[in-house]
Amino acid sequence: MTHAQQLSGPTVCVVGSTNMDMVVKCPQLPRPGETISNGTLHRSPGGKGANQALAASHAGAKTTFIGAIGDDGLGDEALATLRSSGVDLSCVVTVSGTATGVALIAVDAAGENQIAVAPGANHKLNPGDLQVGGFDAVLCQMEIRDDTLAAAAAGATGLFILNAAPARTIPEAVLERADIIIVNETENEFLSEQLVQFAGTVILTEGAKGATAFKSGVRLASAVPPEIDPVDTVGAGDAFCGTLTAHLASGVSLGEALERACEAGAVAATQTGAQSD
Repeated sequence: MTHAQQLSGPTVCVVGSTNMDMVVKCPQLPRPGETISNGTLHRSPGGKGANQALAASHAGAKTTFIGAIGDDGLGDEALATLRSSGVDLSCVVTVSGTATGVALIAVDAAGENQIAVAPGANHKLNPGDLQVGGFDAVLCQMEIRDDTLAAAAAGATGLFILNAAPARTIPEAVLERADIIIVNETENEFLSEQLVQFAGTVILTEGAKGATAFKSGVRLASAVPPEIDPVDTVGAGDAFCGTLTAHLASGVSLGEALERACEAGAVAATQTGAQSD
């Protein structure tokens, strides 16, 4: 029996971004002003919100994704993997006259990456577009507007989890409502002043070193992923966040949820692209 089969089908709503990822694999990442040739292009669905929704679904949660796409033809392609995986897309908004979000990603031979994002329709997702009540857990990231993020936090009736990525100041209303905030090392440093005031649980992810949960500076639990040969780390953090949310929503312990999330992040780093069906 798989871990997904062991879950009791918790309900998870992910509110966030959806993009088309244009990924160039190259020998090394370019420095400022430098051109690296001999790359190969891979085009695939992405966006932190969509990636995390897919991961939650793969982990056994009944998952609803709320986001926005443009009417440029890329939107349907960007949602294709979610659709085929059974994620509920009935609340996705199509914004007329707006482009679907696009991420330009460079990945080197070691799997490290650089990412530039044109948010497009993601910044057109409005507070009035959200219906987040009644779910066991709501998961958000920072690729949507602050007012929409605050509306998601206010409307959540179950567990509310924030992946504070990309790093920027967290709206106070969101900080006060969040039960769990997930950050990597860079985000943890940027948000240190806010996180020291945070009353909930902070989960710090450190790639191959694993993840640790803290509350008021006290370590609660930690986990280490299996050793892998990374191919592409794009989306590994999203796999962690979605899997963690699904397992916590199902009622498993924080320690077990961290273990499953670390496993999922490691598996994601062995595959090309942010999403795999």
